[in-house]
Amino acid sequence: MCDADDVRRLALALPHVEEIDSDGFDFRVGGKGFVWSYPERLPGKPRVIRMDVAVLFVGDEAEKQALLLGEPDLFFTTPGYDGLPLVMLRLERVSLERLAELITDAWRMRAPDEVEAAYRPAQG
Repeated sequence: MCDADDVRRLALALPHVEEIDSDGFDFRVGGKGFVWSYPERLPGKPRVIRMDVAVLFVGDEAEKQALLLGEPDLFFTTPGYDGLPLVMLRLERVSLERLAELITDAWRMRAPDEVEAAYRPAQG
């Protein structure tokens, strides 16, 4: 079981990450977002920032569908995210190890090549 503090700690442990001022959490590398809190929009209601749900960059539609179909208890999407390489992750259902893997993968896909390449050898 994870929460927003776990997301923050894991994201900020990665090189060249900046946290953007927001009502929730919002992390970027090289000016590109890779994980942020879910801005839920329900018809007729104001937007609500969900700190219990993380939006993750996943790279492409194939990866998105693999996560949604393979682990529906963890991942979901909404029509507003159709066609975008993003999934929503239920933080209270994910292990810390899996969350670290997902955040690192999202960071790798968004980090500039030279930043990501410099990180690889440090992984051992």
